[in-house]
Amino acid sequence: MDGGIIALIIIGIIILLVIIKNINVVPQSNAYVIERFGTFYAIWGNGIHVKVPFMDRVARKVSLKEQVVDFEPQSVITRDNVSMKIDTVVYYQITDPRLYTYGVEHPIMAIETLCATTLRNIIGELELDNTLTSRDNINARIREILDEATDPWGIKVKRVELKNILPPREIQVAMEKQMKAERERRARILDAEGEKTSQILVAEGHKEAAILRADAIRETKIREAQGEAEAILAVQKAYADSLRMLNEAAPTDKVIALKSLEAFQKAADGRATKIIIPSEIQSMAGLATSLKELVVDGKLDNTPKANQGVQIPNMQSPVQQDPAQAQAALREKAREALQQNAPRVQ
Repeated sequence: MDGGIIALIIIGIIILLVIIKNINVVPQSNAYVIERFGTFYAIWGNGIHVKVPFMDRVARKVSLKEQVVDFEPQSVITRDNVSMKIDTVVYYQITDPRLYTYGVEHPIMAIETLCATTLRNIIGELELDNTLTSRDNINARIREILDEATDPWGIKVKRVELKNILPPREIQVAMEKQMKAERERRARILDAEGEKTSQILVAEGHKEAAILRADAIRETKIREAQGEAEAILAVQKAYADSLRMLNEAAPTDKVIALKSLEAFQKAADGRATKIIIPSEIQSMAGLATSLKELVVDGKLDNTPKANQGVQIPNMQSPVQQDPAQAQAALREKAREALQQNAPRVQ
């Protein structure tokens, strides 16, 4: 093998190595900034790319993913002259690799410096209490200012978060005392409100119980009154029906006399101290006494009794008659006297 062939083989190997070396594979979510003869030439996305040897070079490899950077705590002073330290966390993403490469020399340091100055300006307008309670507003204002400032650098600021707010030790002690006093005040208020609610509920329970008892008594009295009224109505109706039936039956004088005797019996039950007896009742009472003496006791007196007001006509002595006949005659005479002396209904 002569020297020319060997030289060609060596040259071919060198060319192959150069080609292999200039083949670039760009990963996903990355971008390469390519310069040709020191001037921006192109931006390579993900895939296989081949550089022109000795002409093109990769100026910067840029990650297009969202990135986070945690800055050191920055000393700030509030409006009420309270010194504290605040550290921030910035979330950003490179949207334009060319501007990111040629826009600013040290992008991260620039963002940190801009964030510190912006944070000092915002906190200087707020008091301590507002600083501790207005994190969302502070985050939004810082993000807006940083996003506007980093837009020419090809950087998009997604979020800004205040990670820690560290006031001085004496301020922390005072805040802890204030928090303890506030919690004790709230506890006393809650206890008072609970006791108040309990008393109100107990009073309402007593009130409802009294109302229910009054309603029960009222309902009982109403039902008793209704029952008595219905009973009185039933009695009066029965009495009216009895009178109506008695009138419809056309009672005789004997029936009326018998009813008079029944009424007198109820009146003379021994409870009254004085009894006024009508003349008709007196006549019937005398007649009943005479009948008892004549019929039951077997006694006979021809002399009429003036205080009884009963006259028995044609009364003869039973001495000359048979005792059985005399008793029958006396019964007949008593019956005739009863008919004559019975009261008449007008």
